[in-house]
Amino acid sequence: MEAQALERKAEMNRELREKLVQLKKERNAIILAHYYQRDEIQEVADFRGDSFLLAQKAASTDAETIVFCGVHFMGESAKILAPNKTVLIPDERAGCPMADMVNVDGLRKLKAQHPNAKVVTYINSSAEVKAETDICCTSSNAVKVINSVDADEIIWVPDKNLGHYVQQHTDKKMIIWEGYCNTHDMLTVKDVVEMRAKHPNAEFVVHPECRPEVVAMGDFVGSTTAIIDYCKNSNTQEFIVGTEDGTGYQLRKDSPDKAFHFASKFLVCPNMKVNNLKKLVKCLETMQPQIYVPPAVADKARISLERMLQVQ
Repeated sequence: MEAQALERKAEMNRELREKLVQLKKERNAIILAHYYQRDEIQEVADFRGDSFLLAQKAASTDAETIVFCGVHFMGESAKILAPNKTVLIPDERAGCPMADMVNVDGLRKLKAQHPNAKVVTYINSSAEVKAETDICCTSSNAVKVINSVDADEIIWVPDKNLGHYVQQHTDKKMIIWEGYCNTHDMLTVKDVVEMRAKHPNAEFVVHPECRPEVVAMGDFVGSTTAIIDYCKNSNTQEFIVGTEDGTGYQLRKDSPDKAFHFASKFLVCPNMKVNNLKKLVKCLETMQPQIYVPPAVADKARISLERMLQVQ
């Protein structure tokens, strides 16, 4: 019975993929998928990447329709950077708890308390917060962005863990908001110690959204893309991975001969996983749900995102 169920699912996925190819042509669509998406979505994406790469693709694509397989703020960023495109998301319930931890009123109050500070906002934030921001960043370019800002004082929102990491790589004074990624923040020192005991020859690669004491244990610290590139190019054959488990798709694809052990079974973002292949096909069939950003908000937020893309 189990074999039959698997066969039915495989056949359904084949049919969905065929339908997707047809719909992409009809809609002149491009599919962008974050590395934390389900394997079945990453398999059919035109581009897989982290927030920075996907923002670049959204800004430069000639496609009329962008399907953003990620969470809501990513779709917003795509719509802000490509206002004349139709931007779809397979499931609009795909939110981001970290993005919800910062609010416009609180940020405005902080700006009033520190009038000489510039606001640097992690891309994991709402369009409204981006509109109150001087420049955005991602985990892959956060240090470069901070050091590019012409100010000695930085208001940093919303991720305190990434903020702590960045603070170690700059002389600027940072006022750090108390937000965090629910998934990365779950990883503990105890988890890493136990995994190292099981896999003594493995290197520990870790995302800076994890707790500072966990990041301090890393043999390599970097963004999702940086972790993937490091593992691909390293001579090491075994890794303990301290980031969301969807990254395993690209890690295994790049290095099928290497072993990857995720540092905790809890490194799964439930919001990223609400998207699936069936919803992806349906959103292109119905052209819903679409991402909408009020023009006045988008115009202000676009400045902070375009400044981010200009930092080399």
